[in-house]
Amino acid sequence: MASHNELGKEGENAAVKYLLEKGYEIRHRNWHSGHRDLDIVAQKDGELVIVEVKTRSDACFGQPEDAVDRRKIRSIVASTDAYVRKFAIDLPVRFDIITVVGNRPPFHIAHIEDAFFPPVWN
Repeated sequence: MASHNELGKEGENAAVKYLLEKGYEIRHRNWHSGHRDLDIVAQKDGELVIVEVKTRSDACFGQPEDAVDRRKIRSIVASTDAYVRKFAIDLPVRFDIITVVGNRPPFHIAHIEDAFFPPVWN
């Protein structure tokens, strides 16, 4: 496995650990709907929380959250719609981003709640 894939996996593990410590229940990791996926699907306080994890070894080339562009948001929202329908979930949905920066643990973790809202498509 390429080193960036291993770093990504470590970053996602760190994000899950962080969420568990904050009282979130992890419903799924790397849930797939066709060619799209959701990194982490969690639940807390009666909300379904969709978490996009962005891991970088450093922030030299920009902040990790900047990689969540309009196209990525559309993909996450479409996958979330499929998830909610498949599991017949009737909860409010929140979209968060967790950034994980560093070459190895301990990482610097930042949690951006309500990082984006579903776009309105015409």
